[in-house]
Amino acid sequence: MPRLALAIWALWFFGLFVLRTILHWRNTGSTGIKGFHGGFGSLPWFAGRAVSLGFMLAALGPIGALRGWPGGSLLVSSSELDQLGALFALLGIVGGLVAQQMMGSSWRVGVDESETTTLVTDGLFAWARNPIFTSMLLSAAGFVLLVPNVLVLLGCALTVAGIEAQLRVVEEPYLLKTHGRTYEEYAARVGRFLPGVGRLRRRSEPTRPASV
Repeated sequence: MPRLALAIWALWFFGLFVLRTILHWRNTGSTGIKGFHGGFGSLPWFAGRAVSLGFMLAALGPIGALRGWPGGSLLVSSSELDQLGALFALLGIVGGLVAQQMMGSSWRVGVDESETTTLVTDGLFAWARNPIFTSMLLSAAGFVLLVPNVLVLLGCALTVAGIEAQLRVVEEPYLLKTHGRTYEEYAARVGRFLPGVGRLRRRSEPTRPASV
């Protein structure tokens, strides 16, 4: 269902990026867009480009299906998959908006190491450390079900790889450096995308008092 997928992608992009940026700017005076960093060929550089290209392919996939581009042919077609895909994509939008709202003034796209934002650990963040990314991945799965062609599959793969690299190489090291033991204990307790999955090992354990 390429047309529906394209409409949902537009809603997703407007809600999670355009609208959120406008609201953040009105509330804080900053757009919250810090961008992606890293030298050419580095993992941070790859992370930013992979996520951006993945988002673009999620939109180009439905267009390719409608226009008959190479890689645009649907690999499978099913009304059940369409319905499930639309549900996943819409739930991802709702989840992302809720998580962004919970972050408040701490919401950012990318990392600015000169800033220190509040570490949000309640609400959805008590279940997963990155519920916004969880929601994006849920929407990506929905787009794959709605438009299962090579373009969207490639876009989904790049999105997953880019998000994983961004978290592991950029954001988690920044949060550990900025919030220290507080983030370390939080990450050891709460999963990366899902409850209990992807928890970080503590770098050090509290010293126990010597036995008398």
